[in-house]
Amino acid sequence: MRRIYHLVFLLLIGFPALAQIRNPQQATPSLKVNGLNLDYFAPREYIIGGTTLSGSKYLDKDVIIVLSKLTKGETIMLPGEATANAIKNLWAQGLFDDIKLNVSKINGDTVYFDIEVVELPRLSGLEFTGISKSQKTDIQEKLGDKVGKTIINDNLYNTTRAVITKFLYEKGYFYTKVDYKTKPDPNQENSMILQVNIDKGKRVKVQKIEFEGNKEFKSAKLRKYLKKTKQRAFYKIFGSGKFNKEKYEEDKLNFIAKLHEKGYRDAALISDSVYRYNDKTVGIKIKMYEGPKYYFGKISWVGNAKYPTDLLNKIFGIEPGEVFSEEKLEKKLRGSANGDDVSSLYLNDGYLTFNVDPVQTRIYGDTVDVEMRIYEGPKYTVNKVSVMGNTITNDRVVLREIRTKPGDYFSKEALIRGVREIGQLGNFDESKTNPVPKPNQDGTVDIVYHVEEKPSDQIELSGGFGGGRVIGTLGLTFNNFSLKNLFKGEAYRPLPKGDGQKLSLRGQTNGKYYQSYSFSFSEPWFGGKKPVSFGVSAFTSLQSNGLAKSNSQYYGIRLNGVSFSLGRKLKWPDNWFSLVHSINLNQYILNNYPGYLFSTGESYNLNITQEIARDSRNHHIFPTGGAYLRFTIQATPPYSLFNNVNYNTASDKQRYKFTEYHKWKFEAQFFETVVGKLVFKGQAQFGFLGSYNSAVGQSAFERFKLGGDGMQGFDFLQGSEIIAMRGYANNAVIPVGANPSIAQSSGSPIFTKYVMELRYPVINSQQATAFLTVFGEAGNTWNKFGDFNPFNVRRSAGIGAKIFLPIFGLLGIDYGHAFDRIPGVQDGGKQSFTFSIAQQLGGFN
Repeated sequence: MRRIYHLVFLLLIGFPALAQIRNPQQATPSLKVNGLNLDYFAPREYIIGGTTLSGSKYLDKDVIIVLSKLTKGETIMLPGEATANAIKNLWAQGLFDDIKLNVSKINGDTVYFDIEVVELPRLSGLEFTGISKSQKTDIQEKLGDKVGKTIINDNLYNTTRAVITKFLYEKGYFYTKVDYKTKPDPNQENSMILQVNIDKGKRVKVQKIEFEGNKEFKSAKLRKYLKKTKQRAFYKIFGSGKFNKEKYEEDKLNFIAKLHEKGYRDAALISDSVYRYNDKTVGIKIKMYEGPKYYFGKISWVGNAKYPTDLLNKIFGIEPGEVFSEEKLEKKLRGSANGDDVSSLYLNDGYLTFNVDPVQTRIYGDTVDVEMRIYEGPKYTVNKVSVMGNTITNDRVVLREIRTKPGDYFSKEALIRGVREIGQLGNFDESKTNPVPKPNQDGTVDIVYHVEEKPSDQIELSGGFGGGRVIGTLGLTFNNFSLKNLFKGEAYRPLPKGDGQKLSLRGQTNGKYYQSYSFSFSEPWFGGKKPVSFGVSAFTSLQSNGLAKSNSQYYGIRLNGVSFSLGRKLKWPDNWFSLVHSINLNQYILNNYPGYLFSTGESYNLNITQEIARDSRNHHIFPTGGAYLRFTIQATPPYSLFNNVNYNTASDKQRYKFTEYHKWKFEAQFFETVVGKLVFKGQAQFGFLGSYNSAVGQSAFERFKLGGDGMQGFDFLQGSEIIAMRGYANNAVIPVGANPSIAQSSGSPIFTKYVMELRYPVINSQQATAFLTVFGEAGNTWNKFGDFNPFNVRRSAGIGAKIFLPIFGLLGIDYGHAFDRIPGVQDGGKQSFTFSIAQQLGGFN
């Protein structure tokens, strides 16, 4: 009986030693080797004389032999466990479809092995079906670079399935099915393409959210704290309750933070589960601990030598007895967006290393005593200021905008203001501007402003249809121009750049009927030492019926103009103010041209303009806070008071040769973040054109035209100021009772306009900024100040979208509905869609 046991045992051990193995669990014994019989009941000791590997084309043969542990010179019992283990070791690698272990020969006590293998095919490509292009990209990134490096085996299948199901689970697809097929790759030997067929099903929705452990908070209230995970409800028509695992994980953190904010500092989430409710929905169960509600007790300060406790308490603003909130505590100490926290008080006065540590010294009942332990540190002076990352713009252009100057005390407020001013240049990505203070041991601090250049030049190239004819426009704006390098060939990239100057060229024509050309140049630091800006511009335009001037039926208007301006930044009333002086000369030449107070003749408009503005917007393209105020006075000399012309009997040539007027304009824009990324914009505008002498009457030019897109395109009648108003056609908002044919072409001397707008950003990157808007507008025009009534307005409302591209400027499309019909104007003056191209970011639109 014992011999039978020995026979069974040796067969189990010895048979695998000489076997063709297609499954690591099975082995077929081979009893003879080169005509020699092996005695399984009397194993012999052999020395391995060598091991070869056959059948392998892509794997490292030496590595495979080492893994088998059949190494030359090693002693082995044959038959024995070593040969069986060699097979097991190779199978464990998951690299082979078939393995044979052969004894090629035996010389005395030396044995030679040959390992014959069939390699599994390699992965040469992945093909996905059933998912979107973006999902394919994300999944491939998560799988990593497996092509050409991975064997197609169960491990690949399992890994791929796990990555796909986890990815789609987090996107709300709970019941994903993954199937595989393979096909030979005709371009590569022993390679296969893995076809991954994905049935992701539908995104599940949240049927029910249940809470356990809540006593003070009702479940309905707690569900509101899960901002991005919503329970289905019959009244939720849009986007009701689609589940997203990533957003749910964020919600859980915000959920607990919200409870802490409400005074429940011990609140915690004990457990949660997401379970299958049915084939289309899931349920969520959240087990929580509320704990008691806490209140602030005694608040004390330790370590404050610079500022007294009374001042710190005033700035801190939290009184004993208020609901305890660590979020509010942190905000009052160092996290206020408005800079009115305790930390900013110190950081704006040079205390760069200031720190405050709020310690909860005593908790009794529902009350928490807090001790503010302050480390003031030394007062730092700015030593060196530098800029890095500006590959095009010269250092001085950036450094002159920075408010942290060597020798000044360090100031957080000045640091933030410097970042804003760099952003206002328009040459850098505001989100990448990062000032880094580097304190020195001698009480000074070096500050490095890290910046990243972005495209700032703009091009306007368009073709349109207006006045029954095709019109083409070409505009070029270079926002980082360098005039001093104009004659240096090596500076052209494609034009000289780097000095922060602005050069603009624009042409618009449809041939002989309409032509308009303009040029402008501005230098923000005239002379290079003080923030005094200089600008010069010139333009000429012609609009006619295309006939020769000698033809009696010819009519046309030409406008020529040139202007010079000087501006400077002010320090009073505060350093947000700026003042601009300009002198402008325009020439109007009319030949039988209708729509003005005179139809033939020349008129000259020499005026001086004074403009004062305050701009505290925190962003130039998409402001989320701050304001923009502008007041402008424009006036000509009062010719009629000293030229001895009797205007009661004067001809049109005398009356209008020298245009005289005084013009007053005011604009205010306010921006405020409502909640999250939603921003409110409020705007009010007013304009008035007055005269010096009633005998002369109103000026024929410089009037206001309200309505439409506000763009100065083909229908622009020169000498007027165009004000946009969505929902109405261009120039359609005319005074009540006015002659439409005259009022629309000549404009009005008085206007007012109001805007309320909600804005939400959808793209905010270096390449583009895009936002959606919901707006309401109101405005009107008048011919006499006696008729002016700021509450008697035409109204509109609508929605829109705008995108800012550095190369094109601000582009927009709006749909507006006008509530008030304008008598005598085509279609009642209404126009639903409004398009804007290269629209100005600020200004009187």
